[in-house]
Amino acid sequence: MILRKSSTLLPYFIALASGVSMGLTVAPVGAWFLAWIALAPLWVLVVTSAASPLLLALAWGVGYHGVALSWITGIHPMNWLGVPWLPSLAITLFCWSFISLYGGSLVTLWAAAMTRFTVKNTWQRVLIGTAIWCALESLWSASPLWWSSLAYTQSPHNLVILHLGQLSGSNTVTATIVAVNGFIAEAWINRPAKTSSVFSAPLRFVKNKNLASAAAILITLHLLGFYLYSRPLAQPPEAALKVGIIQGNIPNEIKLIPQGLRQAIAGYTTGYYNLVEQGVDAVLTPETALPYYQRDLPNTSLVQAVAEKGVVAWIGAFGQRGRSYTNSLFTFTGNGEIFSRYDKTKLVPLGEYIPFEGIFGGIVQRLSPLNAHQVPGTTNQIFDTPFGRAIVGICYDSAFPELFRRQAATGGQFILSASNDAHYTAAMPFQHHALDMMRAIETDRWSVRATNTGYSAFVNPHGRTLWISRYNSYETHAETIYRRETQTLYVRWGDWLTVLLLGFSVLVYILAKVNNKL
Repeated sequence: MILRKSSTLLPYFIALASGVSMGLTVAPVGAWFLAWIALAPLWVLVVTSAASPLLLALAWGVGYHGVALSWITGIHPMNWLGVPWLPSLAITLFCWSFISLYGGSLVTLWAAAMTRFTVKNTWQRVLIGTAIWCALESLWSASPLWWSSLAYTQSPHNLVILHLGQLSGSNTVTATIVAVNGFIAEAWINRPAKTSSVFSAPLRFVKNKNLASAAAILITLHLLGFYLYSRPLAQPPEAALKVGIIQGNIPNEIKLIPQGLRQAIAGYTTGYYNLVEQGVDAVLTPETALPYYQRDLPNTSLVQAVAEKGVVAWIGAFGQRGRSYTNSLFTFTGNGEIFSRYDKTKLVPLGEYIPFEGIFGGIVQRLSPLNAHQVPGTTNQIFDTPFGRAIVGICYDSAFPELFRRQAATGGQFILSASNDAHYTAAMPFQHHALDMMRAIETDRWSVRATNTGYSAFVNPHGRTLWISRYNSYETHAETIYRRETQTLYVRWGDWLTVLLLGFSVLVYILAKVNNKL
């Protein structure tokens, strides 16, 4: 009885373990190479196992997203927001469970589609499986809650394959990972039957044409990525821009009380003066570096320093929109006036707004005093600066490549990323940096990243990190970046690959059904 029960549960344990393996590809472990085999066991089980494919997929998805996003537990305790210890724990566990199940639902839909649109031909099954996965990731990335695409398992380590993002965005990398795993899985499904020879079966498995297909895709697309990665970067002197960043290192526990406000004003003002002495053209501060409303900024010593020295500063603070407020980045020029403003587009659910506020608002506000009146910016914002148009992302925006693609398509010449990841574990800001690296590669732009507690960085269009800060430290640093007007295929055409894969999949499926009826 025990053996029978164990054998029944074994497929689910395998699915869960392979999902956990995929979760280990990102920080803090960073075993990126596991991504090329970690989906294959689920594929095999969905196609061949008698177990429920939906539960298998859910186990895999919860394992992947639960491990990859475990940094969410760093929000506890939320005493800096005035949330008591026990409600803080409840909110944290709810958030972790919800995002794990939410991510698992994506994989469950994939498995449901795989069992619905069945074909016998291996190539057709891999094509359809890859197209469905990419389509689901596209849909998920258009939702308010998105982070862990399969593509980001390769960042920041495998810069070569990440350059495929210049062709059709992050889904190009995702498609490659899914296709390679699919052919490996098909090689196992179609492995040779047992033979009397100890050596013949493994040899025949190695010669399996599906395994050869997996290797061909892996090698060919890495060579293509290497070609894109190896192209020299034009760095004309007239396009140079020396930018300084200030990492204020203000703990969230004191950020909104007088002690934190005094520390922020002193740290950012001093850092600004130091960077001006180094001859920078502009200074970037993190998300809400000064937790003041727009109307109060002219009275701060930092803005007064900008008016004195005449060097542009990009300052994170709160904007105003009627009776609501925005999380914004302001361009202050030498006259101390606001030149431009960008409002954060993607707000963090529960942290910055309450989803389905009419339903859950009362429940959440009984547990927490969080202000639910922050509003998002529009998706068609343009951020002009005295040096040309810039691409801006504030914190959670980094997870949504379409925001960066659209700004690059409308003339953005360099990326400014401002974040505050102080309330999470160290794995989260490293994953955040990895996402910003992907955005730099996809748009072929230099990126300047300023954070409150780390990791601040400068990244070139090939995704190489020229400098990265320490964690939980006050730092200033200056680097020269270059404005660029190139447009990658992805910037011009968007995610055309997913559309193409879906089109071919529909055609292949229809032809397969027609042939079966003949």
